[in-house]
Amino acid sequence: MKAFSHISVLLEECLDGLAIKPDGVYVDGTLGGAGHSSQIAKRLTTGRLIGIDRDPIALQAAGERLKPYQDRVTLVHSNFSEIAQVVRNLGLSGVDGILLDLGVSSPQLDDAERGFSYMADAPLDMRMDGQDALSAYTVVNGWSESELKRILFAYGEERYAPRIASAICRRRAEKPIATTLELVDVIRSAMPAQALREKQHPAKRSFQAIRIAVNDELTAVEKAMEKAIPLLNPGGRLAVITFHSLEDRIVKIAMNDAAKGCICPPGFPVCVCGRKPQVKLISRKPIVASDEELEANPRSRSAKLRICEKL
Repeated sequence: MKAFSHISVLLEECLDGLAIKPDGVYVDGTLGGAGHSSQIAKRLTTGRLIGIDRDPIALQAAGERLKPYQDRVTLVHSNFSEIAQVVRNLGLSGVDGILLDLGVSSPQLDDAERGFSYMADAPLDMRMDGQDALSAYTVVNGWSESELKRILFAYGEERYAPRIASAICRRRAEKPIATTLELVDVIRSAMPAQALREKQHPAKRSFQAIRIAVNDELTAVEKAMEKAIPLLNPGGRLAVITFHSLEDRIVKIAMNDAAKGCICPPGFPVCVCGRKPQVKLISRKPIVASDEELEANPRSRSAKLRICEKL
C-alpha cells in the first residue's frame, strides 16, 4: 500500500473555526490522511473524535496516524452522507463539531493504481470505495453520449463536452477504453489545438467530472449538509472545505437556508410560518488560503472554508 500522507488544507483556520472544547465530541466526516483529525484529537482530553471515511485505504492509514490518541478516537468505514446514522449507531444524540473536507486526498490522486490521475496509466477506476459497483470504466464505456455530455458539462464545466462525449463513443465502438491514458488520448483528440496549448491539462475537467459521477459526490454533499446541522449541539460548529463551485454552492445554500428565520412574504403583518434560524454564520464570505499556504501547497488555491454555529 502506498504511503497515505496528505497536506491538510486551511488547518489552523479549521481548528479555530471549530472552537474545540477538550471534552467535546467531534466528527471528521472525510477523514482522509487524518491531518485535521490528528490535530483535533491532540486538543481533546475527555472528549471524543469520530473519524469517517468511505476509502478503506485512507481509514487504515488514518488509524496508524491516530494511534497516539486511540483512547479518544473511533474510526468508521462509511460515506459521510450517512453521518447521522453513524452518530446514532454510536449511541450519541449530538456532537459539538463536524468537519467535512470535500477534496480528494493527494494520495488518491497521486496513486496511479487508483485510476484518478490523468498523469499515469492505470485501469479506469476512480472509486473512493473499491467495493462500490460503479467505476469509471462503466461510465466511460456504458453511459450514453447524452449522459456523458451532461456530466462533462455539469460536473467538469468542460466547454468541449459535446466533442469529447462524441469522441469517447466513437473510440469505444472500436474497442473498450480500458485505461486512464487511453481516455486522455481520446480527450486530446477531441479538443482543438488552442485548447491543448492552455496551461491546464486538457483532461483535468473531464476526469473531475467522471470522478464526481462515479462517487455520486454532489448527492453525498447534499445529504451530509441536510443531516449535519441537526446533529450539532447548541454552540456546536460545522466547518466545510470545498474545492469547486458546485460543492461550494450546495454548502453555501444549505448554511444560508439554515440561518434564515421567518420566510413569510414581506407584506404579512405578523409571522405565521414560525420558522426560527437554526444556525448563525461565522463568516459571510468563505475563508481562503493565505499567501504562505498557497506557496507551500498549491492545491489549496481553490479551497473555500465555510463555518456555521448551531443556535
